[in-house]
Amino acid sequence: MSKLGSFIWSIADQLRGPYRPNQYGTVILPLTILRRLDCILEPDRETVRELAAKFDNPNRLKIEVKKATGRTFYNTSNFSFSNLLADADGLADNLTDYIDRFSPDVDVFEYFDFKKEILALEKAGLLREVVSSFKAVDLHPNVVSNSDMGDAFEYIIRKFNEAANETSGDHYTPRDAIRLLVDLLFAEKDSDLTEEGIIRTLYDPTAGTGGMLSLAEEHLLEQNPDANLTLYGQEYNPQSYAICKSDLLAKGHDATNIAFGNTLTEPAFPDKKFDFSMSNPPYGVDWKQYAKAVKDERDQAGPYGRFAPGLPATSDGQMLFLLHLAHRMREPENGGGRVGIVMNGSPLFNGAAGSGPSEIRRWLLENDLVEAIVALPTGMFFNTGIATYIWILHNAKISERRGKVQLIDGASFSTKMRKSLGSKRKEISDANRREVLKLYTAFEDADPDLSKVLRNEEFGYWTITVERPLLDESGEPVRDRKGNSKPDAKKRDTENIPFTYGASPLVELVETTRDETITAYFDVEVKPHVEGAWIDHAKTKVGYEIPFTRHFYKYVPPRPLAEIDADLEKQVAKIFQLLREVEDSGRGCVE
Repeated sequence: MSKLGSFIWSIADQLRGPYRPNQYGTVILPLTILRRLDCILEPDRETVRELAAKFDNPNRLKIEVKKATGRTFYNTSNFSFSNLLADADGLADNLTDYIDRFSPDVDVFEYFDFKKEILALEKAGLLREVVSSFKAVDLHPNVVSNSDMGDAFEYIIRKFNEAANETSGDHYTPRDAIRLLVDLLFAEKDSDLTEEGIIRTLYDPTAGTGGMLSLAEEHLLEQNPDANLTLYGQEYNPQSYAICKSDLLAKGHDATNIAFGNTLTEPAFPDKKFDFSMSNPPYGVDWKQYAKAVKDERDQAGPYGRFAPGLPATSDGQMLFLLHLAHRMREPENGGGRVGIVMNGSPLFNGAAGSGPSEIRRWLLENDLVEAIVALPTGMFFNTGIATYIWILHNAKISERRGKVQLIDGASFSTKMRKSLGSKRKEISDANRREVLKLYTAFEDADPDLSKVLRNEEFGYWTITVERPLLDESGEPVRDRKGNSKPDAKKRDTENIPFTYGASPLVELVETTRDETITAYFDVEVKPHVEGAWIDHAKTKVGYEIPFTRHFYKYVPPRPLAEIDADLEKQVAKIFQLLREVEDSGRGCVE
């Protein structure tokens, strides 16, 4: 639990009465951001005011402020937390003036509609008390690290959403899960990341409060303090966007690289490709309201558009983000790009051959973009206990990994938490992360019980349609004008035939073996058991699925019958003994 977050949330007790618990966040979050920025700006406040008096042009002022302070944002107001309370009658107006005089890139307070809250607090007689409480908290980065500040924001959001009975997982991802994702994302490129003066880009299209971006930056700077990692992100939740942007502002990043809006319908930075991308899109959230815009884009963009491979069911948009990220990887000829995305189990296998999800998997695998998939422990997330997986995509794989996918069963690598947080009962420790990373780097030499390496084609299959003849009353086949048997629609069936059926795992699959493989399967698996059956080749479809659990299934033989009988006899003996005791007890009562 974040001690700072708990302390800040305790300030919300002052709001009881005029505010309901599910409204506390609309006051606490923007004031926390404001106080954080206020503490950062305080040492250079007079310098900025002097520059503001000298330069009217905002662009020129920004340049001069950057020269003088090293920051890209500023505030030219005569007010701050240090003097806001001096004018009791003008507090609301002065606080509004303070917010209005931030540089144009600090638009975060608009997304809280905070001016409205200032008036509401004043009307309720709470404004002075709340401002006084925040003035007492020093949130300067020298006192509260960026990591601790991030933890505090996440704690406040979780409390806010618990009070509002909303889904906290839509807003942020547990940091232990992010750290594992970051380790895997950078694993193949770690040697490159230590080069002097490297410049890399990192993108999160579902940025939330910025936790993924922040931890990825920390990881890189730990390895190479001189590295230059430019962060980009987009977020559609107003409050999460405001927190993310203010966090990056506080760290000195270009705040214009954090965009507000829906990535699926209004993607930011449309012409940019990235070295690294990461995301934890919402699970099982429908995209019906965006369906027209998404389908229109697919139709207009043609075969190279981000949604060209296929569309998932409108009940779950995870795979739209998967396609979006695959589309945003830096080109292989420019060094390539890597993607890390957390999703639940449905993108692995949902959808039959020829469906949107299957076609998306087909496109990813046939273009050799899937490098690894890691199963996370259940009970890892605040709002769900379901199974989740990290997918790593890479469009410039090293030679050893080309044409292959590594599946890692990381479900057992977790530590039980002393106290659950919502549905989160487990966490991934540093030692757990090292174990998973060891499996990844060992690749084909990893423990086969925990890691499997398969060729891309091992996930493919053909779905064939098996027809049987329609019979007349005398049991004879009904034939068409050409003398061919008519199919009986009621007896129609389908069979899934693996691409690798009948092939040695050491032999490369050749596309020309398709008909031979299908015929061989039919002759062995179908024909001997279904008289008169044939294949309708016109209906044959290609499908791809990743049956993760099946690859790690371990057969446990049933117990020997003699052992079971012995146990049953013991239980029966116990039951008879209990009955005798009850009977004896009953006799004693009668006597």
